Amino acid sequence: MNLVIIGRFSADTAARIRAFFPPDWKVALTGPDDLCLQDAEALIPEHLPVSAALLDRAPKLRMIQTGAGSDNVDLAECTRRGILVCSAAGVNAAAVAEHTMALILGWFKNIVYLDTFLKARRDSRELCYSGGELLGKTAGIIGLGAIGQRVAALCQAFGMNVLGYSRHPKCIQGVENVRLEELLERSDVVSLHVPATPETRHLMDRQAFRRMKPSAVLVNTARGSVVHEADLIEALRRHQIAGACLDVYEEEPLPQASQLRSLPNVLLTPHTAGYPDGVRLHAGRYSFFAGNLQRAWRGELPENLLNQDAWKSWSPVPSADG
Repeated sequence: MNLVIIGRFSADTAARIRAFFPPDWKVALTGPDDLCLQDAEALIPEHLPVSAALLDRAPKLRMIQTGAGSDNVDLAECTRRGILVCSAAGVNAAAVAEHTMALILGWFKNIVYLDTFLKARRDSRELCYSGGELLGKTAGIIGLGAIGQRVAALCQAFGMNVLGYSRHPKCIQGVENVRLEELLERSDVVSLHVPATPETRHLMDRQAFRRMKPSAVLVNTARGSVVHEADLIEALRRHQIAGACLDVYEEEPLPQASQLRSLPNVLLTPHTAGYPDGVRLHAGRYSFFAGNLQRAWRGELPENLLNQDAWKSWSPVPSADG
């Protein structure tokens, strides 16, 4: 098996990742600017767009394994070429949910400010602290999949009221299903947990921010495209909302010139919510990757297959016209 994993990894992380795969596999970890796909049979693209042009460079490719999201992959083109595409939806649900709660707690408890204050050896009489508690506040969860449901449960554990909005309403204990407009108007915390699709693109825009409370905070650990970033920056600068906690961005890595880096009412993390075991690593995720690839190569239906039509005639060896 020739497997290519695309991403930016330290030497230590790369060694730990290789250990998840059988020793007889050829596993290449490469950056997006240094791709060599001529012999690749399987591909794990970390946030890299997989287009027809990229697929043209990988004539032996038989399977693509993505993380929780697959919006970076041209599914129709892969299906046309008989290339399987599988996601790892749900595998990192606990990690992302915990990161979401860490951001919410960090915001309301002013953790970054207090840490910086003490490390600057400032006198406690100068302290300007505006902390808050979660008990009794209302969390609005947009998207009630595996991650959204975990966040809802964690919010309830902190004594929060929980509102939920989903295209397909789900009966979840302690979660009140409401319209999106009502959720935005009533929530103290609006947390996003929807995939990147044409329907969710810029779901949070100028009109959405105008519906939110001036004291409310937006949390996004889903996908950057769900938020209209320019509208968010405007809302933050004008204090239409109190703040934002972000792990994902419309452009990644977050540009050095982004205004988000200088706004005082923003908490930022570099798209690491799904990596609890070290930078760019989640042990459960890579265990799933390895197992799912092996499953397909044994001729067994892989988990979370997104293009069932490709499976009908699939073989580990590409066809002569593939």
